[in-house]
This record gives sequence, C-alpha cells and structure tokens, in this order.
Amino acid sequence: MGQKVNPIGLRIGVNKKWSSIWFAKKEYADNLIEDLNIRKYIRSVLGKSKDAAISKITIERFTDKININIHTARPAIVIGRKGQEIEGLKKKIIKLISNKNVQIKIVQIKKPELDAKLISENIAAQIEKRTPYRRAMKQAMSNAMRSGAKGIKIHCSGRLGGSEMARQESYKEGRIPLQTLRAQIDYGITTAVTTLGSIGVKVWVYTGDLYDKFEI
Repeated sequence: MGQKVNPIGLRIGVNKKWSSIWFAKKEYADNLIEDLNIRKYIRSVLGKSKDAAISKITIERFTDKININIHTARPAIVIGRKGQEIEGLKKKIIKLISNKNVQIKIVQIKKPELDAKLISENIAAQIEKRTPYRRAMKQAMSNAMRSGAKGIKIHCSGRLGGSEMARQESYKEGRIPLQTLRAQIDYGITTAVTTLGSIGVKVWVYTGDLYDKFEI
C-alpha cells in the first residue's frame, strides 16, 4: 500500500508511447546515453535562458539517421530568425553524437494550459520569482479547467512559503482517475530552486478517456 506508479509509465502501450522509439541489442547502452545527452543539451540550450517552453523530446532511430522531435509551445524561439537557431542546434548535436545524420522536427503544442510539464515549469518559475505558491497553483488550475481539462491535481513539497520545516500541499479540481488505464492522464514534474531550498512541483492533468467504456 502507498506505492506510487508514474501515470505515463503505467499507460505505455495503452494510450502512451515511449519517448525513445528504437530497438537495439549490443548498442543499447550507447544509444541510451546518447539520448540522455541529447535531451540534456537541448534543455540546457533552450531552457530557462530562452524560455522555449519545451514539453518533451522524442527520439526515433533508424539505420542511417536519427529523428529528434521537439514538442514546444513556442516554436518561433526554437527555430529562430530564418532557422538560425535550429541549424546551430543541429550542428552541435551532430558533434555530440559522433557525426551521425540528424533531422530535427518542431512540433507545436496548441494548448500549453493542458500540458502537465509546462504547467509544472510555469509554477516552478513563479515560485523562484517569489510569487505566493498558492496563487500560482490556483491560477494554473483555473487556466487548465477553462481550457477543457476534466480534472487537475497539483502537488508542491518543500519549504513552502519559507517555512522552517518542509511540508506538502496539494490542490485538486475535477476528476483524476489514476487507476483507469483508458484515462488520458498527463504527468509532469519540475524542481524549483530557491534560496531557501528546492521545492518539487508535480502536476496531473486529466483530459478524458481514449476508448469508449464498453470497447474494453
């Protein structure tokens, strides 16, 4: 009892896909490290400094090339003027992974208010700017429900409000059916680094069921 499972990992193969789509035997470890380095580099370049609002990075590997899909709410920042940013990023990634053929595709997120990762990053950024955490959480919840979410839950833990002892606080609106596999639950986690310590922000967003109730 009390064991928690990542909602995305639980639904892989049902209504979620892997973030790395490839198969390997001998090269598995090398490919895995390469994927981690690619994601780390992209987030370091386009992260807080440029605020590109990157939700996820999916990587597809073929025999002769690697496809990198960057899901972002601000594609103009990622692409840059006349594609300069994306070309520079592509050249650096090719050097990073030993001169392999790389294709980068930008996927726009049309409703960032319903993306759990972007919501958690937004709340974390507000907490770092010393905005009251309750206001940031409630504002994010109201924006998500207004945009069409059927339920949202936000959980913050750490030295909230500068208190001496770390504590946890959660807010919930609507339904969050975590045990229902057909439920489309988006999950995001971000750490807000403040002068008083780290504050963890977790977000669950329920946007509806993928299948009809009687199809399963």
